Amino acid sequence: MTALPIRHPVRIIGIDPGLRRTGWGVIEADGNRLVYVACGSVEPPEGLALSSRLLAIHEGLASVLSHHKPMEAAVEQTFVNKDGVATLKLGQARGVAMLAPAMFGITVAEYAPNQVKKTVVGAGHADKNQIAVMLKILLPKAEPPSADAADALAIAITHAHHRQSAALRLKVVGI
Repeated sequence: MTALPIRHPVRIIGIDPGLRRTGWGVIEADGNRLVYVACGSVEPPEGLALSSRLLAIHEGLASVLSHHKPMEAAVEQTFVNKDGVATLKLGQARGVAMLAPAMFGITVAEYAPNQVKKTVVGAGHADKNQIAVMLKILLPKAEPPSADAADALAIAITHAHHRQSAALRLKVVGI
């Protein structure tokens, strides 16, 4: 008879990138059990040049990463809207949001907004209120200070539910 492997909780950071406010949320996943750790947002001061905003986002996320020490990270994929310039700028914030964990040696998974909503609420077109209600059920101790922090927690929850398949996809492509 062989012993079952001992499970260890996995600390996950979810990141919701944005130039005005980049939300972050940290949870621990132990099997199906989710535990809230912390959440918040990085908010560069208004009026900064784009490069300075990106630097502020990077420094803020680096501080969160060094303090909470997540083992895995997940970032929301960019949706393309009608304003191409805004989409490009959001893509730059998303690049920084992916770079920060990568610099700490943390693998970064990506999830589409509809997949996050479907995982947390059960419907791919859920609104912010529905996500907030489900967060209260899934993470009762969480009190996100902003919608961006709530979205980041939802991204972390999505990764907790899909991390095995995400790891398998990375292994198949040889990363």
